[in-house]
Amino acid sequence: MKKTIFLKLFGGYVLVVVGLSALILGFSFSKIRAHYEDTLAQELNYLGRALASDVQDFLDRGQTREMDAYLKALGKEIKTRITVIDPQGSVLADTERDPLQMENHRYRPEVSQALEGKVGRSIRFSDTVEEKMLYVGIPLIRDGKTVGVLRTSLFMRNVDALIAGLRSSIAGAGAISAVGALILALLISLHFLRPIRKLTEASRRVAGGDFTAKAAIRHQDEFRELAASFNLMTDRVHLLFAEVSTQKEELTQVISAIQDALVVVERGGRIALANEGFKTLIGESRLEGQFVWEVVRKPKILEFINRTMAGDGPRSENVRIDGRFLLCVGGRIGGQAGVVLTFHDVTDIRNAEAMKKDFVVNVSHELRTPLAAIMGAVETLEDEPGCGGPTLVILKRHAERLRHIVEDLLKLSELEDKGYRLDVQDVDLRQVGDRTLQIFARRIAEKHLEARVEAPPDLPKAKADPYQIEQMLINLLDNAVKYTEKGSVVLSLRTEPSLLIIEVRDTGTGIPAEHLSRVFERFYVVDKSRSRTLGGTGLGLSIVKHIAELHGGTVTVTSEEGHGTTFTVRLPRYG
Repeated sequence: MKKTIFLKLFGGYVLVVVGLSALILGFSFSKIRAHYEDTLAQELNYLGRALASDVQDFLDRGQTREMDAYLKALGKEIKTRITVIDPQGSVLADTERDPLQMENHRYRPEVSQALEGKVGRSIRFSDTVEEKMLYVGIPLIRDGKTVGVLRTSLFMRNVDALIAGLRSSIAGAGAISAVGALILALLISLHFLRPIRKLTEASRRVAGGDFTAKAAIRHQDEFRELAASFNLMTDRVHLLFAEVSTQKEELTQVISAIQDALVVVERGGRIALANEGFKTLIGESRLEGQFVWEVVRKPKILEFINRTMAGDGPRSENVRIDGRFLLCVGGRIGGQAGVVLTFHDVTDIRNAEAMKKDFVVNVSHELRTPLAAIMGAVETLEDEPGCGGPTLVILKRHAERLRHIVEDLLKLSELEDKGYRLDVQDVDLRQVGDRTLQIFARRIAEKHLEARVEAPPDLPKAKADPYQIEQMLINLLDNAVKYTEKGSVVLSLRTEPSLLIIEVRDTGTGIPAEHLSRVFERFYVVDKSRSRTLGGTGLGLSIVKHIAELHGGTVTVTSEEGHGTTFTVRLPRYG
């Protein structure tokens, strides 16, 4: 059964009214009865004290029969039972029975108390008259000694009759009061619930989409403030809903305009949103609301979606489907709410890269023959008398530079080949460093530079391709020596947790900050005129980066213009 606020509120009033009424009536009855019994006992006490002197006279004269007759006559007139008892408990006179036939009263409660010199009181069943009675015992004292007990008593049936009538009157008044209180509680409950019903009705209309609904409440209390807040909230929700609707339309238009395939998958694997590109990729027109494993029948795409949903961070992979290359990118949205995935067709880019690579390789190979012929002719002219001169020197220098470019291009193409495999061995980096530094010994000596290898004696061997490591060091040291006119060139080798660190430091000209992010791009040179003078190809650092990545490592650069440069290679440490 639905427990409404009305039932709770009115039911609470009913419980309070009924409970208080019962408590008050019960307490009142007990108090009234106790008060009435106290009053009767007091009256019996007064009556006994008024009769005490007469009874005392009869006892002094020894006229017990006359006293019994006197009390019987008096008891009928005042409708009160009177009993006189001697100190031994024997009844000397009684208004209801023959004293000689009555049992000993020594241990009656009221008699025992009176014999102790106190006013005794007791309500109990009388064996003599076989009725419940109220007894009051008064001690009769002569010369400081208790010479008897004067006991007065009333039948409790009279008290019960009076209390019963009083109870009926009080109960009737209480019932009328309770009914009145319940009617008042009903009216209060209905009055209290009226604004709640209005708010409920307005809330129901708003939940149904009617944002024009308002709660009009006339009460000058908290309900009026609540209604004002509700109306303000409704206006705000209406505005926000309009903004969200507009944003949703804009988002839908943006998603529809995206040429790449896009899909949003909820946490349970159900598709929440998919654009036309993804529908075309999958070959299905109705995807929203369905599970990915029900509609995606391309295993590589489904595997990528599952891996993205199982992972914690963004994911990017290249997959080949139906002869085309797709760049798949996915990441979580809203914590654990789901994932968003895009699939970009990079087939044309991959084909262009392949064509570019083939072109570079082919051109490089084709250039080697004429370059060899040019170099041979230059060397021949150098040997001929009178053929030397500045022009021949320039020709030789540029021919050498072109030869280095061709070799570096071929080297870079080799490193970029997906099928390239490293010849991994245990490599003593200290030994390779010393050997590489010797290659530049003459140039170092010409510039009067300080060059050294720094390495701890317990430097572990690296799992690497020794030839490629040497090529990487040659390129780094070549740059350091080339651009350092004074100071030092240091090759530092050390370890960090799980890493081997190769660091080449120089005190050369340094690299301006705006160029640091691009120094590893192929053909990128910081100072083109200086590079041409020194014979740089702009490919050395790109080769260094590829060699580091092939070994699972990274390379970074830090530099301050005029204060030197530091290249740091971090390779994974095994064992």
